[in-house]
Amino acid sequence: MKLTHNLYNIPQEYQSFLTAALAMAENAGDIHMQYFRKCNLEQSTKLNDSDVVTIADKKAEAMILDFICQHFPSHGIISEESGRDHDEREWRWVIDPLDGTTNFSAGLPAFCVSIALEHNKETVLGVVYATYLGECFYAVKGAGAWLNGSSIHCSDKSEMTKAVVATGMPYDRNDNADNNLTEICRMALRVRGIRRMGSAAIDLCYTAAGFFDAYWELNLNRWDVSAGQLIAAEAGVIIESIRSNRNHSILASNPNLHSAMRQVLFQEQA
Repeated sequence: MKLTHNLYNIPQEYQSFLTAALAMAENAGDIHMQYFRKCNLEQSTKLNDSDVVTIADKKAEAMILDFICQHFPSHGIISEESGRDHDEREWRWVIDPLDGTTNFSAGLPAFCVSIALEHNKETVLGVVYATYLGECFYAVKGAGAWLNGSSIHCSDKSEMTKAVVATGMPYDRNDNADNNLTEICRMALRVRGIRRMGSAAIDLCYTAAGFFDAYWELNLNRWDVSAGQLIAAEAGVIIESIRSNRNHSILASNPNLHSAMRQVLFQEQA
């Protein structure tokens, strides 16, 4: 699929970076589709049986890293499967070659590639491409957020009883009591519905587009959220860190529901 986008609203200094990120995302998507729902999908586990990696993750990542090394040799990289840090570099790419690998390995269509670019440790560009769904989200800091070339904005719902929210559960949920299950039970009694998509990047982008009204999750990694957080913020979403001891743990909400979401998650008084 040829990605649809326009660059007229993108600052000139970021247009070449965005064009490159979109090309990498499209190529990664092509690799995903070579293996999705196919009998040639090789897979294994990492930290536990809930933490899956496939040949599609590895091949998509190898392609992206090769592209960056060829076109931006001075840039740093942090990526899920190969690690690296390069924290001292002025420019750094933050890559999840296949977010939603459990979905992918089970034949479920909610998966994507997530590509972000940092400048002096600040995320300035993000692309999330949900390949099977044909949905490409992107944002540049200060220029807004987009889905397949059309501008997007978060929802304006203000009543929790009408809200559809998203969440997820950490990979260490069996070993750590701070596993979000209590919060899910509390939230389920207050909102219209809770959805578990299985991809933090998609959850953030769907909150950006107003498909979800809010999203929260614990113990995510930088590559899970870097691009999606920028896309959500540029679409008007309020993003807050909600744990200091659980890696990247975030609440992302439209402004009208942010206070009510906090009240439920943290049992705060109105």
